[in-house]
Amino acid sequence: MANDRIPVLFDTDIGSDIDDAVALAYLLTEPRCELLGVTTVTGEPQVRAQLVDAVCQALGRPEIPIHSGAAKPFLVPQKQPEAPQKVILPRYPHRELFAANTAVDFLRQTIRSRPGEITLLSVGPLTNVGLLFALDPEIPGLLKQYVMMGGSYVNRPAGYGVMEWNTRGDPHATAVVFAADAPGTRCFGLDVTTKCRMPVDECRKRFNRGRLKVVADMAEVWFQRRPEITFHDPLAAVGVFEPGVCTYQQGRVEVELQSARLMGYTDFRPDAKTQPHTVAVDVKPEAFFKKYFETVEKAAT
Repeated sequence: MANDRIPVLFDTDIGSDIDDAVALAYLLTEPRCELLGVTTVTGEPQVRAQLVDAVCQALGRPEIPIHSGAAKPFLVPQKQPEAPQKVILPRYPHRELFAANTAVDFLRQTIRSRPGEITLLSVGPLTNVGLLFALDPEIPGLLKQYVMMGGSYVNRPAGYGVMEWNTRGDPHATAVVFAADAPGTRCFGLDVTTKCRMPVDECRKRFNRGRLKVVADMAEVWFQRRPEITFHDPLAAVGVFEPGVCTYQQGRVEVELQSARLMGYTDFRPDAKTQPHTVAVDVKPEAFFKKYFETVEKAAT
């Protein structure tokens, strides 16, 4: 089992959509995950680091390194200045103090300490990763794999338009990340993640137990806005360890930066001369949910 472990760095905007906490719970309980650290991004990154720590402590993993990252995008206005799920913090033990803007340096040093070994998984706006790749252009080549939840590539889901939150949250950083052509770049977009949904009553039954209660309480904040959880980020996390839950296509992703309305749009080109990017094009929801809950429910008690 030790030889099967995958070293992972997790970059997240936990505290807005509930799926970040749902993904973190999986990474903390997946036996093959060697979670090397968690970094936070977008508005109130230090508060988001507190939320990460609350989840880690609730699940018995207080040793996980946590670093606060960039609070604002490269150039565009901030679209999520606050972390609404912070209201649960008084109910859960967590560290209060996190130094500002340590995430990128932590990612850089960690990746350089283990060249060719680490999977970087990002599930929020790409500011931290864009800064990392821009400040140290050798870093993409030192990764074993880069996995992201973001974008929309083949079959645009009805009701979502053509834009996706993470890629448009910092479109210039998104462009930097895709231009880096990091080895093993694998993208999970709205095309597939929107097929993995669970209604509020089933979510409450699944999460409102034992150590997972912290996730359930964070979810109640989310349920004030939406009557379900879409497992965007957890699908990307599970895909690191069970890539077979999805099918994929290779090509090249280019990012729109000229149109103000479409800034951050991900244009997938499967016929490109070079094909450094792999995108998920379909998912087996039953296989995904089976793997996810078999893993996290073991940690519930």
